[in-house]
Amino acid sequence: MTEHFPLMVPGATATGETLEVHAPFDRSLIATVDAAGPETVERAMAQAHALFRNRDAWLPAPERIAILERVAELMKARAETLALAAAREGGKPLIDSRVEVARAIDGVRNCVECIRENAGREIPMGINAASAHRLAMTHREPIGVVVAVSAFNHPLNLIVHQVGPAIAAGCPVVVKPAEDTPLSCLRFVGLLREAGLPEAWCQALVVKDLAVAEALVTDARVGFFSFIGSARVGWMLRSKLAPGARCALEHGGAAPVLIEADADLDDALPLLAKGGFYHAGQVCVSVQRVFCDASVARDVARGLAALGEDMRVGDPRLEDTEVGPLIRPREVRRVDEWVQEAVAGGAKLLCGGKALSETTYAPTVLLDPPTDARVSREEIFGPVICVYSCRDMAAAIEQANALPFAFQAAVFTRDIHRALRAYRRLDASAVMVNDHTAFRVDWMPFAGLRQSGLGVGGIPYTFEDMQIEKLLVVRSPEL
Repeated sequence: MTEHFPLMVPGATATGETLEVHAPFDRSLIATVDAAGPETVERAMAQAHALFRNRDAWLPAPERIAILERVAELMKARAETLALAAAREGGKPLIDSRVEVARAIDGVRNCVECIRENAGREIPMGINAASAHRLAMTHREPIGVVVAVSAFNHPLNLIVHQVGPAIAAGCPVVVKPAEDTPLSCLRFVGLLREAGLPEAWCQALVVKDLAVAEALVTDARVGFFSFIGSARVGWMLRSKLAPGARCALEHGGAAPVLIEADADLDDALPLLAKGGFYHAGQVCVSVQRVFCDASVARDVARGLAALGEDMRVGDPRLEDTEVGPLIRPREVRRVDEWVQEAVAGGAKLLCGGKALSETTYAPTVLLDPPTDARVSREEIFGPVICVYSCRDMAAAIEQANALPFAFQAAVFTRDIHRALRAYRRLDASAVMVNDHTAFRVDWMPFAGLRQSGLGVGGIPYTFEDMQIEKLLVVRSPEL
């Protein structure tokens, strides 16, 4: 029997409209979810705003810590169930979904650490006539109602990154997960409530009407808007935020990698293959463009192709699956269209280049695709790695920096001076040395630059964004 998820907005009445959630691998129906209409959105925002305005009812830090600690324990006890559910819902292979769940548990614990370390600072006073007889310090308070809109590709961990810091910071939060993968989010909100969080402090809803979602985001009661998703949608929503609402946007990129002639390819290639084909390339910092010294470009491309051909593509719930489906059949068709366009333009196809089913695409390596092909100019978000032969690293860096995206980048070399040269010159918020571009731990800063986003992600940084630093100035003749 298909599972059904009701509205997670206290007191809301279902309209009868439901959203169907299908497994991306075989398109089977997993669950149905009650869809929210305008009345439900209004109820959620009114309840969240009323909580924030009632300062006497704010959750004290010890209570927030206890709730989050209980959530982490509940998640640990149900880790395998959460991983299997996420794999089926989002298509990320089980081996990687287990890692996602482990990260999510650690992320909740990181939120607890943020509360424990949360502190203001002293502002210097008594250093001139104007500041005499004064003491000044800051204290951190919640910023207001948080509205979080999330993406499909990490259906549990992304929610933890958006909702966890909001709860830790003391903000009521309304979360709208991706329509393709809402179930992990709804389960996490259920765990928060099971752990003792009052229902109105974290409300979750899905919508079928985009106008309803826009009304949620642009509501004047929003204090902070957290968005993970496409640049087109993110920038559009940011332009419509109510005056005073702050935001953080995390979009995609087309991550560049530099391979110097002295790079250890035996070490580099498995990392690059994992970074490019992991979750079928549906990662915002997935390895996409690999710029190589001309002396090693062909070896790099052939090595990646051999690794890609050996990867098991299929059902994400199976233990030996390494590459799962794309989120929707139309994405398979789009990726193939881009690949065939590149091949027609002169790219050498070394492996893949074809759909394996309606929902899966073979890991693909292209050597020297045209610079004006879409695989070279836009985020592929599919299991495709492009390798380019460059006359020197100055030309490679120029190509790497040529797009309006800037997120994470990488360089492989045995020479520290070359590594630091790349670090200084690459347009990126993070540069990995001898590691792939998709490396991330959840407490590090994670920031898209230019069209790739706004603000800094990572749990401690999001936690800070969801607070204000409130100044207290005390005047006394005793000072």
